[in-house]
Amino acid sequence: MPPTTSSSKTGLFSTPEGKSYLLPFILVSTLFLLWGFCNGMIDVMDKHFQKELGLTLAQSAWVQFAHYLGYFLMAMPAGRLAAKFGYKGGIIAGLLLVSIGGFWFIPATHIATFPAFLLGVCLIASGLTFLETVANPYSTVLGPKQFAATRINLSQSCNGVGWIFGPLVGSMFFYGQDTNGQSTGSQTLWIPYAAIAAFVLVLAVVFVFTKLPDVKSEDEFHVEDAVGSTLPAEHKGGTFILIWLNIAVLATAIGMIISAVVAIPAVGAKLGLSDNQALLYTAGALTALGTIVFLAKKNKLTQHSIWSHPHFSGATLAQFFYVAAQCGIFAYFINYMTSQIPPVPVAVKDFMEGLSASCLNFVNSLPAFFAWFIKWLPGWLSGWFEVHANGQLGLSDRGATNLASLGFVCFLIGRVIGAGLLKKYPAHKVLASFAAAAALCSLFIFLKLGWISAAALFLTYFFMSIMFPTIFSLGIHGLGSRAKSASSFIVMAIMGGAIMPKFMGHIGDAHGMSTAFIVPLACFILIGGYALAWGKLSHSKGVVGLATKGGH
Repeated sequence: MPPTTSSSKTGLFSTPEGKSYLLPFILVSTLFLLWGFCNGMIDVMDKHFQKELGLTLAQSAWVQFAHYLGYFLMAMPAGRLAAKFGYKGGIIAGLLLVSIGGFWFIPATHIATFPAFLLGVCLIASGLTFLETVANPYSTVLGPKQFAATRINLSQSCNGVGWIFGPLVGSMFFYGQDTNGQSTGSQTLWIPYAAIAAFVLVLAVVFVFTKLPDVKSEDEFHVEDAVGSTLPAEHKGGTFILIWLNIAVLATAIGMIISAVVAIPAVGAKLGLSDNQALLYTAGALTALGTIVFLAKKNKLTQHSIWSHPHFSGATLAQFFYVAAQCGIFAYFINYMTSQIPPVPVAVKDFMEGLSASCLNFVNSLPAFFAWFIKWLPGWLSGWFEVHANGQLGLSDRGATNLASLGFVCFLIGRVIGAGLLKKYPAHKVLASFAAAAALCSLFIFLKLGWISAAALFLTYFFMSIMFPTIFSLGIHGLGSRAKSASSFIVMAIMGGAIMPKFMGHIGDAHGMSTAFIVPLACFILIGGYALAWGKLSHSKGVVGLATKGGH
């Protein structure tokens, strides 16, 4: 779909030359909706496996590990494919891989083992990696550069819509019950994934026959021309520290992969190691080795390398900690809401049951077609509460899953409001404010303040909303055609979502879910630090939408 010529003035999707990229932007935004929906279902899968397979919090975190392992393994191939075949080739490859992963859930349901389901999760995530690696930077260049952060946040609002409906579908198929009250989740888990696979195949065909412009971002830092030019002395200190921290994070990510292998009982017994020991030893050894290599090569680093630009190398770290915090909060939302909130008043349960009965009566009074169209509403309202082992009335797994969708409504609202703020205020300052607010909310949760903590949990969704796209836009800003390569590294940083939830789960198993929120608290503080330092790292004043006056 080629850009159209317009006489309108410069806007979000139009350039001074008269080119409009609105239609390509709308089409690409459907990809954000897709992976938001898939991620929303992943976030409610943990509790299903905890109950069906008797897993601990830390063990169920292997779902997140499998999901984000796909991102880690496929980010570099996705970046290279996009660089070679353009944005369109990367999108089509990603859609086909998502389809393969979706259809895999059909045989996985018959195999009925935890590793079989994890393989499907990893395959889908591998496909989503291609889509995120391509669509995120693509949305930033479909219009004037000063609105890059606004555009990516608008696209990510579609992601937020998908995240709202993901838990709703998950609650229907993961936590369904038959007439005898027995769980049917293990038999019906494949249905939404097979539907996704079929939809994605159709979407891939649409992209095959659609013409997309392969727009390049402006090379503000002259990365293309900087071959052989050494770093200025005043830039070396901070740049080298950030690169070393990335080495340590990479070593930890690889250590996590090794620990997953050691977690297989036969392997762990033969090696005489636990998965936690394997993680510690591998990460330590690789960090030491990486440090030695880096010290030997650091003086050869030139401005041609994207790693020589600290606003980028800082973004990979910030994205690692953001996804770590986000994934931990999303994954354990159900556990928190079913174990940490105060007892639910009986009046609330009576109100919900009355509302459900009223909706059912209303549906039954409608013509058959309309009744079929909205019959899911009474089912959504029922089964929210149960009497827990302590004899107190609380949320059921299904009720907490439905509330997760309301959390994602807060997430979507944050995206929309954030997009407006980013059009008026410097992106790094907006990010710093949201990170500080999210850290404060995490502190309230950690302090176990009852319903105040529960409200703070929903507010974290709001304040997390703009973080991923804004960090992404800040990181790739001004890197020209190298933005595709930089994008793949920022997507690799999503591996934080595989590491921190397991750590958070260990804390939750030992000290309770509220205490485990010290992990996202620390992550948000580090993200705020990057945001505050971005102006200095990029040598920019950080005007609206990341428009800069200069670079390195």
